[in-house]
Amino acid sequence: MKGATLAAGAFVAGLTFGVGLVVSGMVNPAKVLGFLDLAGAWDPSLALVMAGAVAIAAVAFALAGKRTTTLLGAPMTLPARRTLDRRLVVGSLVFGIGWGLAGFCPGPAVVALGAGKLKALVFVLAMIAGMLAFELLERTQAAAGPGQESGQRS
Repeated sequence: MKGATLAAGAFVAGLTFGVGLVVSGMVNPAKVLGFLDLAGAWDPSLALVMAGAVAIAAVAFALAGKRTTTLLGAPMTLPARRTLDRRLVVGSLVFGIGWGLAGFCPGPAVVALGAGKLKALVFVLAMIAGMLAFELLERTQAAAGPGQESGQRS
């Protein structure tokens, strides 16, 4: 029963997120690209959506940090690292470049894919290929042992 409750909670959270993306227009790549076009017809609406999301997340993380379990009883697992490293910066750059080229990030792409948009299918396939490439690189580096990461010098 506990697994079913967790699955139902995840479904409701995902559905709420997806509906929010549709209502805010964030599944439309033209809206996102309009936000990124600072020199042209800039559309500030995404900034308002982001500000709202950050405000809600700040409150949620503050409350979650004081708990040991979720509201549905699962263990609370929050990120422990608070440092910026090369991997985070490079990953952020790759994410931003993909976002700027396609007008999608993962959440809106999956919602748009559900709506049958071909551009979303191409993006999701590229995203999956990137995730597989990352996993392959991680496994290769783990097999090489500590200190053998690409880019490190002896």
